[in-house]
Amino acid sequence: MFDPFIAPSGTLLGLLQRGRGDGTLHALAAPRTEALAALNHCVLSDPRHDWQVENRSLYYARLYLDLDGGTEEIERHLWDPEDALDTDDSRTGLALAVLGHLASYGRDDALRLLRRYAATGANWAWALDELALRDDDAGLRSLAEPVLARFPATAQGAADLAAVVRDAFEPRPWRLWADDPRVSVGARVRAATEQGSFDRWQRQMRPGGPRPGWSVRAVFDWAQEGLERGSVLHVPAARCLSAVAGAGDRPLIIEAARSGSDGARSAALHYLAGVRDPAVLDLIEQAVACPSRTVADAAVAAFERMCGEDAVRRARRWVRRPDALGASAAGVLACRGGAQDAPLVLAALREAVRGEGTDTARLGTLVDGTGRLGIACAAPVLRHVYRETSSSHLRGRAARALAVTDPSFATGFAVECLWDCEETTRELAALHAETGDVRVAERLRRLAADPAEEAEVQTAVRSRIGPDAPAV
Repeated sequence: MFDPFIAPSGTLLGLLQRGRGDGTLHALAAPRTEALAALNHCVLSDPRHDWQVENRSLYYARLYLDLDGGTEEIERHLWDPEDALDTDDSRTGLALAVLGHLASYGRDDALRLLRRYAATGANWAWALDELALRDDDAGLRSLAEPVLARFPATAQGAADLAAVVRDAFEPRPWRLWADDPRVSVGARVRAATEQGSFDRWQRQMRPGGPRPGWSVRAVFDWAQEGLERGSVLHVPAARCLSAVAGAGDRPLIIEAARSGSDGARSAALHYLAGVRDPAVLDLIEQAVACPSRTVADAAVAAFERMCGEDAVRRARRWVRRPDALGASAAGVLACRGGAQDAPLVLAALREAVRGEGTDTARLGTLVDGTGRLGIACAAPVLRHVYRETSSSHLRGRAARALAVTDPSFATGFAVECLWDCEETTRELAALHAETGDVRVAERLRRLAADPAEEAEVQTAVRSRIGPDAPAV
């Protein structure tokens, strides 16, 4: 998946792509045609950099309801000829998830589209998962034959079906179909279920990892062999070392961390960091200068796993380094440093934003650190990150830091956050938003009554509007 184009944060499209609460508020105030065009653009061209940590589907579904938007554009997108060519989940996953939420709100048009796509579309498994949560038994049973028709009655077809049944995210449809009296349905699904269970048992009986009685050298060889196959086994190999290494093995492990093969060196660094060996910090510093990118990255990762005061002291020395270890040191201070480290964390935050923008991966730890350390003068930078980042996950972290550092948060961003796409951000807003704003009272009531809202958000809302809470 290519990185999506994100419009400027001051535009309606940019706000909706980011999932900001202001996106909904601006869309409701904009001409309906313009708002629906921007909304459809977002749903049909997923704006998220990482769909595993960023939410948009409920946010967009609610806006479809507020704008009384139809599903015609989604339908055209799902049955575009490209569906047969581009089968990656990223092309249709967001649209299917939005349809799932619309179906849960009682939109029959969305339910019909999901059923039809599960029967004929390339990303049918995602659609089936959405239906497993929302459709009735009769609707799911009607899909048994078209779904099973995707798997020919051959040995390979049976194997593919067994793999799909075994790995299904939502098992409900398969359990229903297993009870179907038709041989072409029930018998096939039951056989696939049994084969999937047998495959899982076989994998458990043939583990590919270390065995009891392995030596330290054998663990190092295993880590190197995995690296040569393209599998990064540094961390599991370090855990194996914890099980097999004795006091007499320390010289061998130190030597591996200093000059071993890439796999062995990386595993040794992780192990020594885990046991807080006195030599590990110097070994990490040496490894960062290593020509091997694998070893250098493993050294930085090993340092980030350390949690003792010795690591914090060394981080204060390394934080001004202009390399990955310096960036890692700033993160260590943000997570584990004391009040005296606040200027260093703030300087690192400003430098990261100035040099790498508001979407760099290391910003999250630094943003959290400003909140943890209560760095009030970081509020202007945090507001900038909040407004500009395209990551709704990072924006939520910025909001949490602002709740600690910015006195105006309750009357400012907290109000907008009640409409945010991330449930954790809405929960934060429900706890902090100033109820003197008439929009806040109405929004809290709506969230309390919305059956699709997360339980944590509704708990926070009830703390503000419950019988023992101040009047809203």
